[in-house]
Amino acid sequence: MKENTGFIARLCGMEQFPMLGYCLKWLIITLICGGLIGSASTLLLISLQWATDFRETHLWIISCLPLAGLVIGLMYHYLAGTAAKGNNFLIEEIRSPRNIIPFRMAPLVYVGTVLTHLFGGSAGREGTGVQMGGAIADFLSRFFKLHRYDRKMMVQIGISAGFASVFGTPLAGAVFALEVIVVGRMRYDSIFPIFLSALFAHLTCHAWGVEHTSYVMTEIPGLHVSVLFWIIVASVIFGITAMCFSRSISFWGNLAKRFIHYAPFRPLVGGICIALFVWIAGTTKYIGLGIPTIVASFSETQAWYDFLFKLLLTTFTIGVGFKGGEVTPLFFVGATLGSALSSIVPLPTSFLAGLGFVAVFSGATNTPIACTLMGIELFGAEAGIYLGIACVTAYLFSGHTGIYTSQVIGSPKNLKFWRKKGQTLQ
Repeated sequence: MKENTGFIARLCGMEQFPMLGYCLKWLIITLICGGLIGSASTLLLISLQWATDFRETHLWIISCLPLAGLVIGLMYHYLAGTAAKGNNFLIEEIRSPRNIIPFRMAPLVYVGTVLTHLFGGSAGREGTGVQMGGAIADFLSRFFKLHRYDRKMMVQIGISAGFASVFGTPLAGAVFALEVIVVGRMRYDSIFPIFLSALFAHLTCHAWGVEHTSYVMTEIPGLHVSVLFWIIVASVIFGITAMCFSRSISFWGNLAKRFIHYAPFRPLVGGICIALFVWIAGTTKYIGLGIPTIVASFSETQAWYDFLFKLLLTTFTIGVGFKGGEVTPLFFVGATLGSALSSIVPLPTSFLAGLGFVAVFSGATNTPIACTLMGIELFGAEAGIYLGIACVTAYLFSGHTGIYTSQVIGSPKNLKFWRKKGQTLQ
């Protein structure tokens, strides 16, 4: 009898019982977060589709881009405060929380992104979804009066839900939120709520009737040494391109600050430059999200300069102060570059476009695992090993740079080079 009593006592003391309460708590919280953030992403996606359709049928509106830039500049200069740092602010708050993420980040980045796309800027949507998610999640952490440690988890929940619902990739969204904070390291203490929030936000988007774009790899080569060789060659190019993308944002941003001291005037002048480019080029191919060109890259070999024009125009748009994300333009850059490489690399066009799609993204964000999972979710598991090799290679060759400047190096890509620079690890 005593033995049975002791066994029951030990059983009741097992950590599985408290874990049930933990899981129930986060199941309820992430269900609410996922529903709200997924609904916000739905509003964003519908708004951007409307803005794109209106712009393409009323091209005269591009001439008003400088005015839109001034409005965005004034909004962020006088209203944003710490929210002006965007995704980098979220990363800082997860790593070492100091400030409350202002809820106004969500409406400000939403309005700024819609205006950018409506009037002809070249930007994406991931940054907006992630920032809206982070702001909503942090607001809910205060509403539920959560512990300071739980607040860090809530911001990651917001990143995961925002990313997953914008792109329709819940696995990639969850791992992205874990991987993006510190380069080369992941912590699993918040893995359960992060995965739940990504799934709930994704399901919410579908419940609202939002359909995400489909990309198809029509041909996947067999596993041969020659195929592996050409994948690595192409992925080195993808990684260097990602590095150029990341550094170009800083270049344009510093150049704008150097010559234009009053911040709201930077997107105003930048808008004039972008509108002139569109007028001279005679095409709207390189502004907005560029999804039709991304889709076409999987079936038609693209011009060698398409990726370069998109890279320059997007980094300039973001650098001078317009709002949006960088990820969809990175998809454009990678897909068109991969498609163009198919004219000299003996691999199928759709296959190289798909590799470039995720590999350039991997190099620019330093998230090779999330990007590999995204490729599998979008293109299927058959190409998984190729996608992984491409993402890891591009990650290595992009150097210690990235579009998120608040990332810290947890595990350097080249330890010998890192020590020569006298850097220390986090």
